[in-house]
Amino acid sequence: KTVFLALKVVCLAAGFFLGGGGVLWTGDFSQQAMLRVVFCTGGGLFLPDIALYMLTRRRHEQLFFGLPDAIDLMVVCVEAGMGLDAAINRVGKEMALSNRVLSDEFKLLNLELRAGKKRTHALRNLAARTDLEDLNSLVTLLIQADRFGTSIAQSLRVFADSFRTKRFQRAEEIAAKMPVKLIFPLILFIFPTLMVVIVGPAAIRIYQNLLVH
Repeated sequence: KTVFLALKVVCLAAGFFLGGGGVLWTGDFSQQAMLRVVFCTGGGLFLPDIALYMLTRRRHEQLFFGLPDAIDLMVVCVEAGMGLDAAINRVGKEMALSNRVLSDEFKLLNLELRAGKKRTHALRNLAARTDLEDLNSLVTLLIQADRFGTSIAQSLRVFADSFRTKRFQRAEEIAAKMPVKLIFPLILFIFPTLMVVIVGPAAIRIYQNLLVH
């Protein structure tokens, strides 16, 4: 947090000096020049927030797309007789090539467990670091299964099935929204081109006939 705030101050100062330097260099102190200074300063202030938002969104997407494979692998490990800690360690190693971000999170979770931290606290730290709804649900499931002594393998299998259904419904929702999103590109780009192709030859012929007469 301190580094982020320091970066915001640096970008704010850079934007202010960039805009103010242009004003001093040209000697233009008009209203438009002052607006450019304000724009540069505001851009420098919000640039770190925009960059952080894009990085966070990309990280969430990587975690989301790698989570189904991680859950399936965890189910296989637990049903093969591994304990939950060993399954988490195995998933962290196996996911290193396919999804580095999720692998690092599971490896960090395993390090916390090996350092002696309680499993409940380590899982909650995982949920707090990732801030992903589906991963939070998985953490809640593991904590409840560990607390009430239910079968972790059965709970994970049920969660994996419900997660697949949720992903399928989300894909259907995205597909249902596609026709609405395609309306604007069609109106702006496709329809004018079609009008030129269809009406263009007729308009040229009418223009030539008018010139002849």
